[in-house]
Parts: sequence; C-alpha cells; structure tokens
Amino acid sequence: MIKKIAIMGCGSLGTILGAYLNKAGLDVMMVDAYEEHVKALNEKGATVVDGVEMTVPVKACTPDQLEGTYDLFIYMAKQTYNETAIPQMVAHCGPETIICTCQNGLPELAVAKYYPKDKIMGCTIGWSATFKGPGVSALTCKPSDPNFEMHVGRVEGPVDDKLREVQAVLANMCGDKVHITETLMADRWSKVMINSTFSGMSTVAANTFGFALMDDKGAECIVRIGREIVNVTAKMGIRLPKIFGIDFADLYSFTDEAGQAKAIATVRAALGNNQGTASMLQDLEKGRKCEIKFINGVASDAGREVGVPTPYCDAVVDIVSKVENGELPLQNNIKYMPSLPV
Repeated sequence: MIKKIAIMGCGSLGTILGAYLNKAGLDVMMVDAYEEHVKALNEKGATVVDGVEMTVPVKACTPDQLEGTYDLFIYMAKQTYNETAIPQMVAHCGPETIICTCQNGLPELAVAKYYPKDKIMGCTIGWSATFKGPGVSALTCKPSDPNFEMHVGRVEGPVDDKLREVQAVLANMCGDKVHITETLMADRWSKVMINSTFSGMSTVAANTFGFALMDDKGAECIVRIGREIVNVTAKMGIRLPKIFGIDFADLYSFTDEAGQAKAIATVRAALGNNQGTASMLQDLEKGRKCEIKFINGVASDAGREVGVPTPYCDAVVDIVSKVENGELPLQNNIKYMPSLPV
C-alpha cells in the first residue's frame, strides 16, 4: 500500500503535482535543492496560477533533510541532476519502493543503473507548466485541454495492483485522464517527439510554444523534427501512439509539400494557442545547463545508431548548445535552422 510519497524535484511540474496531491490529503514530501523555494513552500504553501488558481499547504525539504523511507518516489528533477538525485532517492527506498520517473527523454534507463527495473515505472506528462518563483508555478493549460493527461506504465512486468496504485495517486490531479500503458517506451518516444518539436524549437526561438508554431519557418522545422523521430522510431520497430488525439506517426509520414502543409495546419489547430515556455528556455534564461542532450539529442543519437539522418534535430542541439555555451545570444535563432527540400 502506498502511504508515504516523495516528489524528487519540485520545479514547474513538481510544484503543481505536489499541490494537487496535498490538496487530496495524501502524505507527500516535496523535495528540492532550491532552499528559497523549499522555504516558501513550507511557509506559504504551493501556489498554482493561470490554468488553475490555488494555494495548498505542503511540507517540503532539501535532499539532505530527507529521513526514513518512502513507498513511492515521483522523480521530476531534470536529468542533468541524475548522478546526484538518483542515489539520494535510492538511499531512502525500502524493499518495495517504486520510483516513477516523470522527466523528459528516456529517464528510466538512467534510474535502472542504480535500481531494479521491476521497481521502476515511467509516466509521460502531457500538461505543461512554467516556474514563476519560490513557491509559485503556472499551469499553462486548462484541465479541460486535451493535453491535461498522463500515461503511466512499468519498465518491466505486467499491469498489476501496484501500477494501479500509482495510477490512483496521479489521478488526484488528472482524474480519468491518467492512462495505464503497456507500451511505456513507445509512449516515452511519443513524448520525446513532442518535446523535441515544441520545447526544442521554442528554445531555439527563445519564446513560447505557440510562437514557434505560428512562425512559418518554425512550423516547418517543427514538423520536420517530428518526421525525423517518426522515421527513427519506425526503424527501431516502434510505432508512436496517438497523443492529444493526433496520430503523429501518420501525420508526420509526409513525402511532399501538400503533406507538410497538412501537418502544419493540423498541429497549429490543435496546439497553436499554447503559451507555455519550455523548461530548457527557463534554464538558459537563468544561466543554467539545460536538457537538450536528453531531448533532441536522444533522437539524434538514436538516428545515428539506426542509420536515419536527423538534420533538424542535430541543428536544434547545435544551436541550443551554442546558446548554453555563450557562443550565440539567447534570442530568436530560427534563422539558423536548415531549410531542406521535403
């Protein structure tokens, strides 16, 4: 039975999930290395604005203040902190503790270096958020939006009562839009595709998801990145499942200008109003390292392994890395993206 829960990494997403779980009356410790944020959470509660307005009393601590063991760790720290954060969690795991990863990329592989695969679950998160400051995070969508959903599954093993328990915990936020998946890695790649397109390109543009999508060249790059990932995963024997009600595996299999135009129009209609800001962009604005190697970089690496070219993903990694290293300014850098024939 899951009784004690810890959220490891309470930035933009973790603050919001923690608010929902605490509001539901669960025993949740919110863990983050940002001391000012932890202090605000303890003194003022977790505040969620925009898509939902609420302030919920919570308890929080820094990783070094963790005590005892937990039944469930919900891992939401950025993957750039894996080497520090994962051992900190493992030190507070009991014999039956589940670690459920909720990050971008393919984080289950990183956790599996330290923890048994049969005790690792993964969750892809559709909703987006922006960290506003200590104790405050903005939900940049509404609970009625199609992307207000989660998919949770096991790395190894069948659907069982423990997986359903984790689903029930997460349902305190997304209700019946927390779906159990038996194809976790396909779902993971689906989220990699979404993050590589929208987070990757909005970081290149130094603006919101919607801005990148409504820019003509930005939109072209978004669907080209999507097509690269569809081609890479197809070569790996993975078909991406629908997400947000869209069959991207079909939509991004275009071979001519008409197909590309259809892809752009479909995605703009579904997601063009999204004013979310990528966590990678937020990191760069604060002078921190970002997760580009764990997002577009994952697709580029896989493309090289299976022999599928990924020039658009490669360009995003190159541009964002140059911004990160101070070789390019943090500005709209879409002009540096390629313009290749369909």
